[in-house]
Amino acid sequence: MDQLPDIDAYTQVETVLKVEFAGVHPAATVTRCVEAAHHGAMEVTGYAYPSLVERIARKHLQVLAVVAGQQE
Repeated sequence: MDQLPDIDAYTQVETVLKVEFAGVHPAATVTRCVEAAHHGAMEVTGYAYPSLVERIARKHLQVLAVVAGQQE
């Protein structure tokens, strides 16, 4: 059986994305996107590897940035 990633892996994902999107999104938004990505991955695929969660959350954050830019 595959070993499940520990919580530190998701903390690392969150940290990477907070740095990447600093000045674009508040830290709380990044946290919510990571949590939503984790939940969505579990619902759709049945697993939530950190790399998958990171890719999904990054896409969410990119879309939010585009939407915010269009509303200015």
